[in-house]
Amino acid sequence: MISPTPVPLATLAEPTRLSLESYRRWCGRDLVAADAPAHGAAALFEAPFVVLASRGHPGADSVFCYANRAALELFETPWEQIVGMPSSRSAEAEHRAERRLLLDEVDRNGFIENYSGIRVSRTGRRFRILRAKVFNLLDRAGAYAGQAAVFADWEPVK
Repeated sequence: MISPTPVPLATLAEPTRLSLESYRRWCGRDLVAADAPAHGAAALFEAPFVVLASRGHPGADSVFCYANRAALELFETPWEQIVGMPSSRSAEAEHRAERRLLLDEVDRNGFIENYSGIRVSRTGRRFRILRAKVFNLLDRAGAYAGQAAVFADWEPVK
């Protein structure tokens, strides 16, 4: 089990805000109840589903800027190692072209749902994510700020 995040929840405020506001914009509903920014950060970090967010430019490999506890546990990676890691490393080399096509589609359309794909944890454990929603993160001015993925289902891959 991955230990709790070593950073204060206040440090999570910006990626949490981007994720929650962008999800609401694309999906038309809240991802978690977020009464106040600190409560939203806690609720998202402790949510029973995976949330990952990355920063970068459209079409380029981005780096993770956020992973909630479920993501840290699934990817078997502590906070200080996942944040700043190129997001392409979440997929094995032979699955990176497929992953790039997915991200290019999200770049163009802003949002996709029902995505499935094979990913790999830090320790090499392979799993297929199922029914993921992947969406562009948009800042308050509506400018591209990265991408995020949300999913609750995955299965082991042998």
